[in-house]
Amino acid sequence: MIRLQREHLETLLAAVDHGTLDAAARALAVTPSAVSQRIKAMEQQVGRVLLRRTSPVTPTAAGEIVLRHARQARLLDDETARALDGETGTVPSIPLAVNADSLGTWFLDALALVRAETEVVFDLHREDQDRTAELLRAGTVMAAVTAEADPVQGCSSVALGVDRYRAVAAPSFVDRYLADVDPTTASERRVLDRLDRVPLVDYDRADDLQQGYLRRVLGHAPRGPRHFVPTSADFARAVGLGFGWGLLPEAQCTDPLDRGELVELVPGRRADVALWWQRWNLASPMLERVTEAVRATAAEHLHPPR
Repeated sequence: MIRLQREHLETLLAAVDHGTLDAAARALAVTPSAVSQRIKAMEQQVGRVLLRRTSPVTPTAAGEIVLRHARQARLLDDETARALDGETGTVPSIPLAVNADSLGTWFLDALALVRAETEVVFDLHREDQDRTAELLRAGTVMAAVTAEADPVQGCSSVALGVDRYRAVAAPSFVDRYLADVDPTTASERRVLDRLDRVPLVDYDRADDLQQGYLRRVLGHAPRGPRHFVPTSADFARAVGLGFGWGLLPEAQCTDPLDRGELVELVPGRRADVALWWQRWNLASPMLERVTEAVRATAAEHLHPPR
């Protein structure tokens, strides 16, 4: 049976979290040589290469397994110390992955429920919902809001609900680019054909929400100019300022639509994104409480799961 030293596990965590062996050495207050020796000792013990010596360093498939063990051991140790020492114990840190729109609308409310009851810090990794599960596989996070329903190995998966998006634009944008197309009377296909060539707002170059919305109807991605605005709040603001059209979650666009600050471009066509919560199968009271809070808060803000 392989019994890994806690000192070695913490060194692996530091190397991955800080990106280089030199940075890990500074964080651990040891020499880079000591960090290198500890990593090599672990690799010799398990008989596998654990880290790719790239910049930043990344775990191999075997390294991901050991990294997950390291994070689990740290959390359980922190929870034990907290239970024994009360308020003087170590404050646990929970790494989580979440997509930008959930983070910008409801997810922090869930974490606030946990923070109201106990001392805990969160290490949030913002990533597209189609890619958050990769952070689970890599051992970077313990739980994630994801569009992936099938559980990652060693994880459980539960449906959170459906985030519904509407295609919207500012009235000034409609007047400038869609003056010949009235969204309230024109056919859906005519409006979508016009959206094919006018400016739009994308979160980043990997954002497929707007692209897929039109591709499913037109058979190709939109050909109009693209703005890239990589934060949820600023994305919504860019749409509201008339930069381009975009798909906004109902939490961000319902009130502006009611006030006439936004116009829904295709009222009969929405984009639904099903979200899931995946977490490590770890007997951790703190992770259980986070899961309860996330599920309860999601139920208040999202449409019911299908």
